[in-house]
Amino acid sequence: MIAHSLAALPLLIWVYLLLARGDFWRISLPPAPRSCGLRRKIVAVIPARDEVAVIGDAVQSILQQSYDGPIHVIVIDDGSSDGTAVAAAAAAASIGARAGLTVIAGAPLPPGWTGKLWAMSQGVAAAAALAPDYLLFTDADIHHDPANIAALVANAETHGRDLVSYMVELPVATLAEKALIPAFVFFFLQLYPPEWIASARSSAAGAAGGCMLMRPQALARIGGLEAIRSQLIDDCSLARSAKAAGGSIWLGMTRSARSTRGYVSFTAIGRMISRSAFNQLRHSYLLLCATIIGLFVTYLLPPLLLFSGSAVAIALGAGAWSLMSLCYLPMVRFYRLSPLWSLCLPAIAIFYAAATVHSALQYGLRRGGNWKGRIQDMRL
Repeated sequence: MIAHSLAALPLLIWVYLLLARGDFWRISLPPAPRSCGLRRKIVAVIPARDEVAVIGDAVQSILQQSYDGPIHVIVIDDGSSDGTAVAAAAAAASIGARAGLTVIAGAPLPPGWTGKLWAMSQGVAAAAALAPDYLLFTDADIHHDPANIAALVANAETHGRDLVSYMVELPVATLAEKALIPAFVFFFLQLYPPEWIASARSSAAGAAGGCMLMRPQALARIGGLEAIRSQLIDDCSLARSAKAAGGSIWLGMTRSARSTRGYVSFTAIGRMISRSAFNQLRHSYLLLCATIIGLFVTYLLPPLLLFSGSAVAIALGAGAWSLMSLCYLPMVRFYRLSPLWSLCLPAIAIFYAAATVHSALQYGLRRGGNWKGRIQDMRL
């Protein structure tokens, strides 16, 4: 009886995830934007550290938007050593839009701040002189299709939202990316179901830092970026603060913005996950153990039950794996991959579990949150 109860647990978990977790697994793209009739002023803030390979495309894509209102771009060169600032200016000049770009040499990082938030805060300070209606926080590797900003503004204006965020499309060119990137987004949405994020009745809050449109008044209401200055997972921290202060927030998937930064190897993706995984667990080894056990029961136990020799356990395991694959299939389709990838979550979960353990080890060794030479998540 105990063995059958344990075998039934993964199936019950997947029934819950399928039916009661805010439909996180459904992929619904926002409709084509309708003009809101208002020419809202947008200032895009791009923190950039050694981004010479991608910054030009990001700047040009914003300055070439099919948007009726004024757009200005502020790039904060965060101590780059590769000519990022020059590349940004040259990209704007090459399309005759140099006047639409401001490049700021970032000040030295003060104690208590993460590098990205410190750079963003300098951009926000510079943007204040332009009196924007919205701030667009975006990364140096994000390409925005011509209608992307219009869609963001229409979303915010139509629904009275203070923070509108897109989970941008990530590259899936290599085997490592095909195996791990869709799962990365799937796990993120499982933690932060968009339906719950948009609901005022739920305390759930999340955002995707590559593409966030925010009202300056909402940012001021939480005390500015200084209020979250030490947070490594800055996007979700910003969303959580905005919602706690009474703001309306929204997160959704999109094809109108995409990352141009490839994570071509399993090692590169592992480092990306490891950078913030233990921080997500609030540096709790108890939560780490619970997470590993949860991953085992939810993702690994179903296929293992197929070898149990018990007809009941085999049926329960097959049922759980089927529901797991059904939940994952919409994400696989979003990334235009073979449906067979939907069967691979058990193996993928092993990789994510290992990356999470590695994140905890790095934190213990005082090497956590390593990003371009900065250690930003360190045990005191």
